[in-house]
Formats: sequence, C-alpha cells, structure tokens
Amino acid sequence: MDQENDHTHGRHIVSAPLVHMVFVTECRRRVRNDEMLRRCEEIMRKVCEDFEAELKECNGECDHVHLLVHHPPEVAVSKLVNSLKDVPSRRIRQEFTGRTDRAIMHGHLWSPSYFSASCGGAPLAIIRQYIEQQKRPL
Repeated sequence: MDQENDHTHGRHIVSAPLVHMVFVTECRRRVRNDEMLRRCEEIMRKVCEDFEAELKECNGECDHVHLLVHHPPEVAVSKLVNSLKDVPSRRIRQEFTGRTDRAIMHGHLWSPSYFSASCGGAPLAIIRQYIEQQKRPL
C-alpha cells in the first residue's frame, strides 16, 4: 500500500481511514502525570507502527487520552484499540509501579469502554448532498 496525503492507495482501493479515539482510566481515576503520558505516547506510537498505522496526534489529561490514528483499511479498529490499550497498560504498570498500583482497580489501567469515530473528509451534510444528487439509473 502506498500512502499519499492521508489516502492509502492499494491495487483495488483508495481510502482515508482516520479515527479519533478516547480512552479513559478505570473509574476515571486521576493516575497519569506528564511523564507517564509521554511514555504512553511512545508506546502507542510503537504499537501503531506494528499495525502499519500512524499515530498523528496524542494528548490527554490525568484520567483520559485522545488519539488521532491513520490506519490501513484492513486493520479492524477494535483490534487496534485492544493493542493500544493493552500494551501501554502493561508497560506503564511495570515502569511506574508505585504511582499506578495505588490507583488501579483490579490490575487495569483503562476502562473497558472507549470512544472511536472516523473523521476527516467532507462534512456529513456535503456527503449527503452529493449522494442525493447522484443520477439513478432509469
């Protein structure tokens, strides 16, 4: 696959799979500091590379993180999310044992829930208008 301007080009596909994700800590506990967030971002970048995805943006607060990820169309968002939550959780717990042990419930850093939405491209109203204006076959 060739990537040009956020569009992935393959033999039979052109796509722009860009997704906004939000992960919150277990019970919204305020466990992360700036150092942990920086390390979490490093780990998440590596996870994305393993999926041939790109972490475009990453930021957050002490109880949640926002990600903007460009991923190959054959990668299921749910699989990517599982790895983006699991790998950093294990590593952060190992590297920041004193800080995380007190706050983490049942050994989990992240809540099992997450938010994800595809993004980019034209606004929904423009896409609807474009579809409505298609000439139906007679």
